[in-house]
Amino acid sequence: MKIDKRIIPLAIGGLGIGTTEFTVMGLLPDIANTLEITIPEAGHLISAYAMGVVIGAPILIGYSVKFPPKKVLMVLMIIFTLFNGLSAVAPDYTSMLIIRFMSGLPHGAFFGVGTVVASRMAGKGKEAFYISLMFTGLTIANLVMVPLVTYIGHVYHWRLYFAIVALIGLFAVFFLKLWLPATESNQDSHFLDELKFLKNKQSWLVLGITAIGFGGLFTWLSYITPLMTIVAGIQSNQMAYVMILAGAGMVVGNLAGGFISDRLGPEKTCVLLIFLMMISLAGVFLFAQHQNVALILTFVCGALSMSVAAPINIMMMKAAPKSEMMAAAFMQAAFNTANAMGAFLGGIPLEYGFSFKYPSLVGVGMTFIGLIISLRYRYLYGRQTPGKKGDVTEFVPCEK
Repeated sequence: MKIDKRIIPLAIGGLGIGTTEFTVMGLLPDIANTLEITIPEAGHLISAYAMGVVIGAPILIGYSVKFPPKKVLMVLMIIFTLFNGLSAVAPDYTSMLIIRFMSGLPHGAFFGVGTVVASRMAGKGKEAFYISLMFTGLTIANLVMVPLVTYIGHVYHWRLYFAIVALIGLFAVFFLKLWLPATESNQDSHFLDELKFLKNKQSWLVLGITAIGFGGLFTWLSYITPLMTIVAGIQSNQMAYVMILAGAGMVVGNLAGGFISDRLGPEKTCVLLIFLMMISLAGVFLFAQHQNVALILTFVCGALSMSVAAPINIMMMKAAPKSEMMAAAFMQAAFNTANAMGAFLGGIPLEYGFSFKYPSLVGVGMTFIGLIISLRYRYLYGRQTPGKKGDVTEFVPCEK
């Protein structure tokens, strides 16, 4: 299959974002040691980045919709590159905290604009697959770059991690300039107009599916290390391979989700995938003590964790036909909310002395709620026919 080179710059941007977001988790002890802080204090760097994502997405989108998307994407990636480069030379904890917050600002906005641009570049019936191609960079980051850069950071110095991310950012800017086609901006849009989609029940259902249903998988992912080492009996020095297995699942699941969505429709695909999430998390709760089964479920859960990205974004753009970029940016905030909710709710049974299988049982409950919301969405809005207002095929195609 020939890959459309126009989508590659967006995937490179996703590669850089995925690398900077997830590698830091494995280098917290190294960063804490250099900056002379505790590991929990170093963990605040993760929170600062996440806050930047949530705050930056709507603000940057709101003030950039009047400008051509290509220029917006380039500026966002320049900001991303600048502050990741500064992270490599930050002298102390306070400055690092501020810089990590600033690094997170363009994250949601980049994916918000990129999601719409990717769908516009796609031919009719390929919108979800093109969005999944953009998110391929994020999944490859988990499969390849996070383990590689974590190793480099451990063996040499954690500051090299940020330098590598900045280098990826420079490549993204270069290829955005070289290969991304120009698209029209919306000169008549205003910040408050972009937020009107929040008055729409349809939009809130999609955000609910994302934050609650998708959050179920984060109950599993947040505690995967103790689950696999204590319950499944995997040696701790083998966890890197376990994470690579999960990353491989993310790559496969991301592309499969886009492919299936373009054939079944995003609403049916979302219902199917959320149901499979619930079943797989139940499998983790019931069978995680069997090592081989636990490894198979690691790949399956990894695949499902990214498979819903393309169809759920298509659903959101259908729910907000006049505010696609802002809506896609809010989706990034919803995914971060899912991350936070999954980790928090999944940790509750652990506080009461239950085993590390029980966060996945909490995940079953969350995905069940997500499934109910998905079925409600499909009942109310899943029967739209192509060509109606709000269908993604209304997007103005990009120049080739």
